[in-house]
Amino acid sequence: MEERLRAIALGVNTKEQGEDFEYSMLELKGLAEARHIDVMAEMTQNLPKRNHVHYIGKGKIDELLPLIEETEADVLIANDELSPSQIRVLEEKLDIRVMDRTMLILDIFAERAKTREAQLQVEVAQLQYMLPRLVGRRESLGRQGGGSGLANRGAGETKLELDRRRIEDNISALNKELEALVELRKTQRKQRKKSGLPIVSLVGYTNAGKSTTMNALIETFNPGDNKQVFEKDMLFATLDTSVRNITLPDNKVFLLTDTVGFVNKLPHHLVKAFRSTLEEVAEADLIIHVVDYSDPHHETLMKVTNETLDDIGVGDIPVIYAFNKAELVDEAMVAKVVNDRIYLSAKQRKGIDELVEVIKSYIFKDYKKCEMLIPFSQGQLISYFNEHANVIHTEYEENGTKLTVECRSADYEKYQEYVVQ
Repeated sequence: MEERLRAIALGVNTKEQGEDFEYSMLELKGLAEARHIDVMAEMTQNLPKRNHVHYIGKGKIDELLPLIEETEADVLIANDELSPSQIRVLEEKLDIRVMDRTMLILDIFAERAKTREAQLQVEVAQLQYMLPRLVGRRESLGRQGGGSGLANRGAGETKLELDRRRIEDNISALNKELEALVELRKTQRKQRKKSGLPIVSLVGYTNAGKSTTMNALIETFNPGDNKQVFEKDMLFATLDTSVRNITLPDNKVFLLTDTVGFVNKLPHHLVKAFRSTLEEVAEADLIIHVVDYSDPHHETLMKVTNETLDDIGVGDIPVIYAFNKAELVDEAMVAKVVNDRIYLSAKQRKGIDELVEVIKSYIFKDYKKCEMLIPFSQGQLISYFNEHANVIHTEYEENGTKLTVECRSADYEKYQEYVVQ
């Protein structure tokens, strides 16, 4: 088993961060925990802006030295994305490995990625992050051959260029493989669209309970379907997109998709690399924004998710809010519906029926209620409506079978000749 690293969390609180700073430091510790790193101490500093040379002020660097010795820390984790030079300066002055928030998130994604597509996406993001930081790696500047002065410098630069070209070639090859998978995903999306089934997409901050909500819907409406998704109380438990078919008691069917969770300061390399996965959301007819209602900062987290959704261009898709873990705040709120907000407990499977009723009011607007008289010779149509529509009442008459049915507009138009009212 890998030995856990010991770390010091480091953060700079600038004016624009305000109240969110405290939460982002708390979240940094959660990210470190997800990467199996123990945070032994924390150091923060209030500054008008981050120091462009070494991130924190000179005085704080002097304060850090005894703290590193006292905690026997192996790594320093900064709460922001650092420039290559900031990392190099901190490592030289403190003689300790330095990670930034982006590197930490990329490491977690690399560890959790299960499908080939997710693995490629993470690898591309890691290489793109590494590319401008090559200059900071001492081993990349290793002198080749003897000599002195310019001869040495030239050899080092050549080595750096070779490294850079190797990474660029690698990114290009990975992107080519990724493109093939993206095309496959597009084909699958087209087929889903062609099926005419509405698509409902779960989004939300990481660990809000999206996978638990998906499993609650599968268990409630498809109990025999052994297609539950992985769920665990930790940041970024799942990275892979899951698609499940949900069949309701009235034979209405929709596709439910679950995507990667969002996080504050989600590295732009990752957003770019995961764009094809996030585009699943852009194809949805309805978005369910799952919120951890028990988190005192849930409004901030909602804002982060909404900003990420704006970045991928899904502003015109209707959104309903599922306030999960409501039982931890107020048991009386569970299963309540207030406009486009549903309070539920996905873990306790409470409020799921109410959630589905709200979903139905958005995605099944094109259903028509009518009566049809179907001749006995067209018995296959009776089977079809029993399977694909909500048959409210069946009556047998001289000329055929009379159905009171709620069906899709497309079926209503197609079988118009049998409609009696």
